[in-house]
Amino acid sequence: MIYVITIIIYRSIRIPSGKTEAVKKLLFAVLMLVSSVCFADSLSDSLNSIESEWATIYYGLPKQKQQTAYPVLLDKLQQLAKTYPNDAGVIYWQALIKASSADHQNPLTALQTVNEVRDLLTKAIAINPQVMNGAAYVVLGTLYDKVPSWPIAFGNDNTAKTMLETALKINPNGIANNYFYGKFLLSHDDQKAAEHYFNLALAAPIRPEQPYADQQMKLKVQHALEKIN
Repeated sequence: MIYVITIIIYRSIRIPSGKTEAVKKLLFAVLMLVSSVCFADSLSDSLNSIESEWATIYYGLPKQKQQTAYPVLLDKLQQLAKTYPNDAGVIYWQALIKASSADHQNPLTALQTVNEVRDLLTKAIAINPQVMNGAAYVVLGTLYDKVPSWPIAFGNDNTAKTMLETALKINPNGIANNYFYGKFLLSHDDQKAAEHYFNLALAAPIRPEQPYADQQMKLKVQHALEKIN
């Protein structure tokens, strides 16, 4: 459609003598620019749709149904990955869906999955360190905090803290960024600091494109604050 519109514009323009090649080059550049913007919008819409489906599964389905829903969502994302194999956002969502499904796997399979998740997140960050407003660092930091340390896995408190603090530097007003750093601090017996970050998460704005996911996250924040108090 974009190509057809560009051709129509080209044919309707009166081109001065000797300027044909210059106009062709200009229109080609316009076509490339408009196409790239449309592809970006299309990808953004697709990833928003993936996030909405993930949130519906994660927050809305009982555990036994989540087990079968995540692989279906991951298959859908794999189709998107064929079109955008090196997009940091697509790779991030591959990682997060795999991480979510690990909760429903046996310990040996889950350990293999979290290693895959770590590698995917590392790849996404290498492509775009600010992918998903620091969410890749949030998930990666949480993994380093929760998984066992060497020789069983790669858990490391110092690395976890660095990752979570990096996420906050990227997006200090994010709900998840503040919530998961608060959880990390709480698990390391710093209740006062944890409460501070939980309150920041509670005050953070809800994204207009993901109201359900953010509202559910705020419920988790409220629950965490109630437990402290």
